Amino acid sequence: MLENVVATETRDDLLRRLLQARIDHAYRLATFILHDRLAAEDAVQEAALLAWRRRGTLRDAGTADGWFTRIIVNVCRDELRRRSRQPHLVEMEAAVLPASRGAGPMVGPAIARLTPDQQALLALRYGEDLSVPQIAERLGLPDGTVKSRLHATLQHLRAAIDAEGRSEETRR
Repeated sequence: MLENVVATETRDDLLRRLLQARIDHAYRLATFILHDRLAAEDAVQEAALLAWRRRGTLRDAGTADGWFTRIIVNVCRDELRRRSRQPHLVEMEAAVLPASRGAGPMVGPAIARLTPDQQALLALRYGEDLSVPQIAERLGLPDGTVKSRLHATLQHLRAAIDAEGRSEETRR
């Protein structure tokens, strides 16, 4: 019985350290996915609470980072899905997309046209600058699946940027 208490305390301590160390990273990731700083704060708080409640599902301390990233991404996906059911437009803040990536004025609205899963994938790849294997590990997917989804997402993003450009031209 004492062994269970010690194991629980160790898991709790691990999770507490993980949450403290990853809070800024989690906020940046959520902001990139949600395009809204206040919603990102709420998502990170919800993800931290979910992680705490589900700490018993964390079996290996070595996978804690990916485990928590999946929770954050899923909370953000849920928020994006909830938003899609409501007619509500949120403009992407310029600070979310680094200028070094050539983020033009049409990128924000184009990203908003993507599905929540596509937005999350872009956030992990370009917002977090993770490699395909790192994304695959964090999401629990094969590398090939991540590559094909990323390829399709980039094609959709290009099409959305083109559509935004045409829309901008017709407004002039």
